[in-house]
Amino acid sequence: MELRGAKVLLTGASGGLGHAIARILHGRGASLVLTGRRTGVLEPLAAELGAAVVACDLSDRDAVAALAEGQRDADVLIANAGLPGSGPLIEYSDEQIDRAIDVNLRAPAILARTIAPEMVARGRGHIVFVSSLSGLTGQAGSAVYSATKFGLRGLGQGLRGDLAGSGVGVTTVFPGFIRDAGMFHETGAELPRGVGTSTPGQVAEAVLRGIVRDKAEIVVAPAMMRIGSRLGGLAPDLALRVARISGGDRVSADVARGQAHLR
Repeated sequence: MELRGAKVLLTGASGGLGHAIARILHGRGASLVLTGRRTGVLEPLAAELGAAVVACDLSDRDAVAALAEGQRDADVLIANAGLPGSGPLIEYSDEQIDRAIDVNLRAPAILARTIAPEMVARGRGHIVFVSSLSGLTGQAGSAVYSATKFGLRGLGQGLRGDLAGSGVGVTTVFPGFIRDAGMFHETGAELPRGVGTSTPGQVAEAVLRGIVRDKAEIVVAPAMMRIGSRLGGLAPDLALRVARISGGDRVSADVARGQAHLR
């Protein structure tokens, strides 16, 4: 898809990944609408990129409906916003589970459901769901987060099938641990030796590649992380044992402590 002159709706634009995605698409000539809860963070970025800002809390169902209705003419939807959802399931309240599902899965589904028909009518468009390696394999301390990110994979695959031949593409991106910005970086958790990270710029490049080349799925992670996620899909019990032995459970606990206030 040609991005020059295309209108792009980007959720979660106030975070580090959102900034990187916004800048790379702006560089391709896209016209951006940036959404997030922290408009104070969005406004300087919008001024830099000549973008519009729409404040929206994706846990507010009425706000999501209003955002979707107001942006029906978007040529590209990038559902990048997300809550961590880390920590053991038994530590979560009903309200915290609902909030994670609303932000990470329901809001992307409502936005896509509302905007996709307009794209189909025009015969062009693209939808990107930003999932996670936790959407390919679950680990200790990731039950809620993985449930929402696995859901995004199913949403992306099913919607891509629904829209086949319409001129509208669907891509799901699966980032691993991200350094320099984002939810994992902000926890300060240390990874075991040999576990690599990726940059926000690499995720942004994957989003761009998905749109331009109409890729169904793109994993953004070093080789060992890719192998681990594949092992989790093929042999989940073995993958959980490997994670315990290699220190993965410690990392999960550290991340959960650092993100508990965001539930």
